[in-house]
Amino acid sequence: MRALPIAARLYIGLIVLGAAAVLALGPYADIDPATLIFLVVLFVVAESITTTLVDNGNTGISPSAAVSLAAVVLVGPVGAAVVGFSSCITLRRQNLVKRLFNGAQLALTNYVAGHVFQFLGGGQGVPQVHDFPWIVLPFAIALLCHTLVNVALITVLMWCLGIVRIQRPRKVRWRPLATLELSSIGYNMLGLCIAAIWSAIGPFAVLLVLLPLFIARWAFDQYISEQRAHDATLATLCQAVETKDYYTRGHCMRVSRASGMIAQELGMHAERVQTIRYAGMLHDVGKLGVPTKVLQKSGGLTEEEFAAIQLHPMRGYEIVREIGFLDEALAGIMHHHERMDGRGYPMGLAGREIPEFARIICVADAFDCMTSTRSYRKARSTEEAIAELRRHAGPQFDPKMVDALISAVNRDGWQAPDAVEPPDDDIAEVAQQDHDDPSVPLRVAGESER
Repeated sequence: MRALPIAARLYIGLIVLGAAAVLALGPYADIDPATLIFLVVLFVVAESITTTLVDNGNTGISPSAAVSLAAVVLVGPVGAAVVGFSSCITLRRQNLVKRLFNGAQLALTNYVAGHVFQFLGGGQGVPQVHDFPWIVLPFAIALLCHTLVNVALITVLMWCLGIVRIQRPRKVRWRPLATLELSSIGYNMLGLCIAAIWSAIGPFAVLLVLLPLFIARWAFDQYISEQRAHDATLATLCQAVETKDYYTRGHCMRVSRASGMIAQELGMHAERVQTIRYAGMLHDVGKLGVPTKVLQKSGGLTEEEFAAIQLHPMRGYEIVREIGFLDEALAGIMHHHERMDGRGYPMGLAGREIPEFARIICVADAFDCMTSTRSYRKARSTEEAIAELRRHAGPQFDPKMVDALISAVNRDGWQAPDAVEPPDDDIAEVAQQDHDDPSVPLRVAGESER
């Protein structure tokens, strides 16, 4: 607790005191103890098996919210607050402060949702046939309030901790937020289903409704494990490529990250964002087929060596084309060295002929190249790299992709790799091998020097 900022400590203390007051004041007279105990046990179990999402490792899903909303109907605001506060005894590894805050904020969230439900005409207890369909409206509004209060309480804490900052509305990614919240609302409507069939089969109503969700969660766990295995396999391929060149270590992963930032800024669906990240990871995998002595050559390239370099996008395509889940990423891998003016390779495509993924990777690749130390020069600053991208937008880069990367970097920042000191000997001619840096003069087929 002492390590937290003063604002965060005061805020957490206020939330915990508020929840304690709600639980202490009650009243509990109209709450069925057996129903309350069963809901608490089920809520603790559901909270303890939250599935971690693969995107950031911090966000998770669990059936516990549906149990909370069933409690809003079955045991009222105070009973629902007790169910929410039982989050403190979940089986997940959490420190005491986090347990208290989670339990307190869920107690207050459930308490507010319960009062909204009753204020709009919803009754406490098992819904009867004559309550439908009118009960759906107060329940839906209570569910919406439950979501908003929960998000607000957590957001304020993150703001106190300095994790988030207030952004202008036009800079917020509303589409993924709206998709996530709408999915959550639909998922949590199951709370009303639990309450509705409680009168017929009692506590087994919860099992009847949530058992399929637990099975779905297990299936989702298998999907997450498979996706992590995919990521590990692709990361191994990246490492194999980067062992050939000391100066490109981490390059593939950074291009993957920058490509994902561009895709998100363009509003792509989550599946396409993940696919473009895969494409960024593997964009240089074809260099496995290029002799190491060519990649590490300290002087100018011969015509044959330059041709070998130009073949790496096609070699990359050949290496990974049988990996089914890459899908659209294959086009990005093969064409990421095309230019908008048609002077790129391997096929000399121009403008919109170049696949969208390839246009994204081209910008991400150049940006990371410029902000990384290479054997012939030190890394440039982010501002210098952005200026260079703007200067070459049009003939070399798709201006739309350049603008998207700049917007994403301005909002989220960019962590450049640690500097690597160039070798002592004078090897400035290595610049002739770098096809990603827009400041390097273009060399086209048939030229011996760029």
